[in-house]
Amino acid sequence: MAMRAAIITNGKFGDSGLKTLEQRRYTVFVMGLAFVLLFWAVGLTIAAAIAATILGIITHKLIRNPGIKRKRTVATAVMFPFICIVFAGAWFVAYAIINDTVFQRDPGLGDSWYTPLPNGYALMMIDTTDQGTVYNPKTQPLGGGVVGGDDAVFGVRELQVSGDLIFGARDSGYFGRIGQESTTVDSYFELNTKTGHHTEYSSLAELQHGAAAQGDQLNLQPFADVFGRYRTTWFDYTSGVILLVFPLVGFCLLVRMIWRTRREGSVVSAV
Repeated sequence: MAMRAAIITNGKFGDSGLKTLEQRRYTVFVMGLAFVLLFWAVGLTIAAAIAATILGIITHKLIRNPGIKRKRTVATAVMFPFICIVFAGAWFVAYAIINDTVFQRDPGLGDSWYTPLPNGYALMMIDTTDQGTVYNPKTQPLGGGVVGGDDAVFGVRELQVSGDLIFGARDSGYFGRIGQESTTVDSYFELNTKTGHHTEYSSLAELQHGAAAQGDQLNLQPFADVFGRYRTTWFDYTSGVILLVFPLVGFCLLVRMIWRTRREGSVVSAV
């Protein structure tokens, strides 16, 4: 699965020292994702063990008649939570791979989030949601990095997508304010996704005039809000339903199995 990180190489946005910091930041992101996955694996395994114990005890008490069916039903009840964990793990792997390779979107875990735009460009956030990057995936090198250029803008705090045009407000010193939830803005831009060229403006009034000249009414919104509108697709909703429905169906089948075994045991006891 492809991983993406903002690596600035264009002198307009930063120097080699900043590039090194971004590369370290990418390394931290990968380690963070691994930690998150490990955390969930351990947490869910503990939860499954607790659920298995409870289900085992309840099933054992409900089915009074001893025998092979009782043992089989209790064993099934104990294994059920762990089966759900395995299913959830397989689900996540499939979801992450498909979402990245087919829909070009992040897996939903970790500290990096990315999504495509209808005009062919993409948005990305790393670590924080108060600013992000607008870039053209077609001109970026393979390997998960975003290289600075005329068709890539970093430190974007406010954004508006209007067809083939992208308007925004950015913070050129965003890197030094990561984690501060800053709202600092020191320049504005208009990015033409057809030509791959972006124009810098020194004030909001200039950007408003530029947008009006293109026939657009400027309405900048927080980067995270715009990102959220494009990140979620029908695939996310469908995957969520699958994640919930299959364990629910399995639980219903388990309850049915317990009830039938209990009823059969009651009949045998009565005889």
